[in-house]
Amino acid sequence: MKYQLTLFSLLILTFFNCNNDDYIAVLEPTSNYIEGEELLTGALGVNSTSANAFGFEIDGLSFQQLATFASGNSLFNQTWVSSPASTTGRDGLGPTFNARACATCHFKDGRGFPLINGTNSNGFLMRISLDGQDANGDAIPVPGYGLQLQDLANNGIQYETKINVNYQIINGTYADGSEYQLQKPIYTFQEEQFGSLAGVNTSPRVAQQTIGLGLISALPDIEIIKFEDINDSDNDGISGRANFVYNYETNTTALGKYGWKANAPSLKQQIAGAFHGDMGLTTSIFSEQNCPSPQQDCFDAPNGGTPEVTDSQLDKVIFYQAHLAVPNRRNYLDEDVQQGRMLFSELNCIGCHAINQTTGTDAESEFLENITIKPYSDFLLHDMGDDLADNRNDFNANGNEWRTQPLWGIGLIETVNNHTNLLHDGRARNIEEAILWHGGEAETIKQNFKNLSAQKRQQLIDFVNSL
Repeated sequence: MKYQLTLFSLLILTFFNCNNDDYIAVLEPTSNYIEGEELLTGALGVNSTSANAFGFEIDGLSFQQLATFASGNSLFNQTWVSSPASTTGRDGLGPTFNARACATCHFKDGRGFPLINGTNSNGFLMRISLDGQDANGDAIPVPGYGLQLQDLANNGIQYETKINVNYQIINGTYADGSEYQLQKPIYTFQEEQFGSLAGVNTSPRVAQQTIGLGLISALPDIEIIKFEDINDSDNDGISGRANFVYNYETNTTALGKYGWKANAPSLKQQIAGAFHGDMGLTTSIFSEQNCPSPQQDCFDAPNGGTPEVTDSQLDKVIFYQAHLAVPNRRNYLDEDVQQGRMLFSELNCIGCHAINQTTGTDAESEFLENITIKPYSDFLLHDMGDDLADNRNDFNANGNEWRTQPLWGIGLIETVNNHTNLLHDGRARNIEEAILWHGGEAETIKQNFKNLSAQKRQQLIDFVNSL
């Protein structure tokens, strides 16, 4: 049954305003509609389809909390400068770095770009390591470079290397005879300043959108572990497992929740790690300058204080990131979208991209407590196959394993960030290509997708785009 506009709907359309810049119609439900399915975060969601869709705060914050949110937003967007500087509240950048602001990688709180040769890496970085693990289970740094390559540096300081990418074209065919084309990135290093990088383990990464992070933080461990099926006891081919990582604030092992490999246990460590690795800014968690030996000029450069990002500043950024709202679904009453939702379950995409987890009481604020969410992620590690492997271990995660990416907001990335590139390195140019890159535990699901008719494939893509 197609949805219809009613007279009541038309009246509502005239007067109903969402976030000052969006208007929506109220439509009659189709026979397949599930009550409330469009509310990915319950009452905390926002109805926005604008270029600022990822930048709204959740509803209900007090005047003081709104002020903290605004301060965190300002810190997130501000450009940091090298020391010494008259603007002491935002100096300490580098000496080597990938970005000058959080918003450089997460523009409008959204997703970064894949590497484009000859440009600064706005949202792209390269993790590196040697084989093995240190005493904390973390990766082994590469002498002269550490765990992440910095392609930018302050005046008088040597950047570490430059990274280039070329693409291998892979052609494929659906069961109905229609063709598709994928592009596989191949990375090379140029101008290696501190020794050859040949043979080191590498992992390209693109920055993710930052909505809903406070709700993920508030998930009790059991809400993630409940999806584990390490030995695939139900024989569905899916055997996700949790990553247990080192918490550098508490010096304990904890469940990993954040990052492409679920290698950060808390929102605080995730943000502090980005300040340190991406911008060369110290915090109370990561207090040493990011200057691996023999980078003596880097080590001798003036700093912006100890730490360069104060605890007060860090707490404000954490509050800001924790309270960014998730946009509600769009077009959810469209019949093709409804058919796509059912296909999503029939193909068992829902086996990894899970819903209906409930937050606990250990949250950044009371507003994030006891909320049932639909992130379309189980936050577990899954073997995604050899084609997506980076061959770099990250705590318990091996080279083939990646954390299930939450799908909320995925259909708005183009609106917010002017591109549709997906996956950990941005190789997929759209949702269709992202599906076709799935392998490993998702190989059967991918093959079943390829066997669908063109109409049904598009219905599934339409559903994902509605998230």
